[in-house]
Amino acid sequence: MRNLNGKKKKFEKQLRKEEELLKKKRKKVKKRKNREYSIVSCFFVLIFVSLIGYLVYFNIWEREDIISSPYNSRQNQAEDRIVRGSIIASGGEALAYTQVDDQGNETRVYPYGNMFAHVVGYEANGKSGLEALANSSLMSTHHEYIDRFKNELLDLKNPGDSVITTLNATLQEAAYNALGGYNGAVVVMDPQTGAVLASVSKPDFDPNTVEENWDSLVNDNTSSILLNRATQGAYPPGSIFKVVMSLAYLREHGTLDDFSYDCTGSITEDGHTIPCFDGEVHGEVDFTTAFAESCNTSFVRIGLDLGASAIQKTAEDLLFNKELPISLDYRKSTIDLKKSEGIPFLMQSSIGQGTTLVSPMHMAMITSAIANDGELMKPYYIERVENDAGDEVKTTSPSVYKRLMSESEAETLQNLMEEVVSSGTGTELSGESYSAAGKTGSAEFEASDGSIMTHSWFIGFSNVEDPDLVVAVIAEGAGTGSSVAVPIAHAIFNTYYYG
Repeated sequence: MRNLNGKKKKFEKQLRKEEELLKKKRKKVKKRKNREYSIVSCFFVLIFVSLIGYLVYFNIWEREDIISSPYNSRQNQAEDRIVRGSIIASGGEALAYTQVDDQGNETRVYPYGNMFAHVVGYEANGKSGLEALANSSLMSTHHEYIDRFKNELLDLKNPGDSVITTLNATLQEAAYNALGGYNGAVVVMDPQTGAVLASVSKPDFDPNTVEENWDSLVNDNTSSILLNRATQGAYPPGSIFKVVMSLAYLREHGTLDDFSYDCTGSITEDGHTIPCFDGEVHGEVDFTTAFAESCNTSFVRIGLDLGASAIQKTAEDLLFNKELPISLDYRKSTIDLKKSEGIPFLMQSSIGQGTTLVSPMHMAMITSAIANDGELMKPYYIERVENDAGDEVKTTSPSVYKRLMSESEAETLQNLMEEVVSSGTGTELSGESYSAAGKTGSAEFEASDGSIMTHSWFIGFSNVEDPDLVVAVIAEGAGTGSSVAVPIAHAIFNTYYYG
């Protein structure tokens, strides 16, 4: 009997043990299932949060681009209800408007013809320029509500909103006329606000006849007439790149006072020779003189001493190889000194040759940052949007995009650029009632016939103590910067100050 009780207890103990093991297994299975449910739940929560985040991103950052896209079918629907609004210069001049005849036929009219062709753009066969950028505003209406309701009942169209631009018709005309018969571009900006005051690109076209001339325009393979060279042009910078080189040297050495170089008219390294322009011998020069006289040999020596990495980093700090805060279509400026191309390539790159390419708009932005004590204001073309009664719908407030350099660095570059006008290659700008600062550039390139030609560059600003205007000029194949680009800038500055 005692043995039987002992066996019974032993069996019960074993049974409890197995039950405990079974409970533990059940807990593990339940815990594993709970973990799986949690993972699945987190996954769906993550998808939901991502969707909400995308909707927020779309409505804040992408909405205008999508709505303004000429491929958006919503715009076709708006055309049935709204007469496209006008594009207006800052002084009130109409740059584009829609004319409606007695039969209700609509014609888009560009009163200034070729002068604003690229920046204002066209709206036939697709859209470009401000016609594309401001598409949603031009095809929206804030017409008086009761009249709008009546028009809709009568199946009449309502007037679209007007876009008031930052473009100054007087400066645009001055820039257009000063560029004359040269292909190239001119950009004029207010460095303290970022407002684009003028933007010229040549060769140009008449936006009034785009539709009938479309085939010849798009099949033009020689002059790329539809290309907006102000923002989409890509040119070797030549000596205006010495602004970048000067900043790189300043950051490496902390001062320009330690620099001295004996220019003998040319410099040879690794079997490669680079001369100063026309072989001019500048003799013993300090940094300011080397910059003002655009001494190539000095800057080749600087480039060899700095090395590719320091130059590349400084250029990228100034937005080379980077996205630019420009609302119109543009091409990124490029520089690539990281590849081991050898000493001759570094020598060429140090004076803005090699493979480095930049747009006039980008150089205007860099110059604006220098003039504005290192801060780059975000460029903008649209001042405000108004309804047909002149009531404000929305406005653009100037904003800082980024600090490209310190205030002391900007001041040093300002002083260098002032010396260019005082005693260097930009002296044509001296002696006026306004002060000016700048840098000339002459960038060599190989023409289609194999000959070597020179682009004429100038970047600069006026009223140095409290800058009013920044001007960037490129005249393709025109010669030296001092002989062509500087006079173009001079005409623009004079128009602003003297009318």
